[in-house]
Amino acid sequence: MNLDFSKNNGLIPVIIQNDETQQVLMLGYMNEEALQKTKQENKVTFFSRSKNRLWTKGETSGNFLNVVSIKGDCDNDSLLIEVIPNGPTCHNGTTSCFANEASVSFLNELENTIEERVNNPTSESYVASLFQKGMNKIAQKVGEEAVELVIEAKDDNQDLFIGEAADLLFHYLILLKAKNLKLSDIETELKRRMKNK
Repeated sequence: MNLDFSKNNGLIPVIIQNDETQQVLMLGYMNEEALQKTKQENKVTFFSRSKNRLWTKGETSGNFLNVVSIKGDCDNDSLLIEVIPNGPTCHNGTTSCFANEASVSFLNELENTIEERVNNPTSESYVASLFQKGMNKIAQKVGEEAVELVIEAKDDNQDLFIGEAADLLFHYLILLKAKNLKLSDIETELKRRMKNK
């Protein structure tokens, strides 16, 4: 990657995107030194135009942007950096600096909710109670929901089929969490298979 820093007084625009959800988190600027530091530390460092210095995102808040990949565009004058954020990206406390929080898919939001219920169990939480029963019970529930979906697939009641499909998907997400996996891991495998065909 041979980037052209000459167009904008030594700075290039950098789009930051969540590697797991694909949500655009923010836009910043880098000079060559900021890019070098980002590569060395695997944490995004910008050149702050207001502070006139290098600025590592999260140096005050602790909400670092952990680098997954760095890609240049076709003109070699801007970057896309995919990250795993350590918390909210925006200084306003939101996930993204762009107002549209809805760009995070519902399934990612549901995954996060399941994780929160597992990490902070309460007596009212179905997810927490299922987790306490262990892997065999979680796997059994996925099997039960799959059978119920197959049965509904043979009938003509669309509403019941949708309900069973939702039950299966919900329990599948719980099973993924129990295996310390995310939907993005399954997506990666499916993409790998498509490339091989």
